[in-house]
Amino acid sequence: MRFTDPDLKYCPRCDEEYREEMTTCASCEVPLITGSEKLAVEEERTNVLASRSMELSSDDELADIRKGPLGEMKHLQTILAAKKIPSLIAGEKGTCGKGCCGGGEVLLQIRVEDGQEAMAVLANEFKRTTALDSHDLSNIHAVYDRGAEETTCPACGFAFSTDSSTCPDCGLCF
Repeated sequence: MRFTDPDLKYCPRCDEEYREEMTTCASCEVPLITGSEKLAVEEERTNVLASRSMELSSDDELADIRKGPLGEMKHLQTILAAKKIPSLIAGEKGTCGKGCCGGGEVLLQIRVEDGQEAMAVLANEFKRTTALDSHDLSNIHAVYDRGAEETTCPACGFAFSTDSSTCPDCGLCF
């Protein structure tokens, strides 16, 4: 964690640091907060996290947020725990609950009230581990079909003739 200077300004979204005369984040285009405001927010967040129970009870309303292999769900559970978000790994209904039945997948569950924060943590983990935070994934399922007249590049979305086996826009080879 880096030092927060009370005399500087910070973006509340991307956490970039600015000189005190700046008013808006150049990247996010949102109003900046002072270092003192940032420190107050961080202190409040620390107090909330310190008081948060990591125990789940039978009274808690749980939501399934991910489904996958046991090892992967344990990894995500560790990431959530580091942010003081309790979670539970459970088998789907009709399975043994250990991930060996039903395709070998289990569910990662959290309290409903932790949903927004947990999804933000997992989205940040996805961005960190894939470097796909700034990529358009809308064409990710596109398939290069040599028999078609035209295809769409799954990397950049550019439509081009299948006479070429390389996307003329981004250079992806097929």
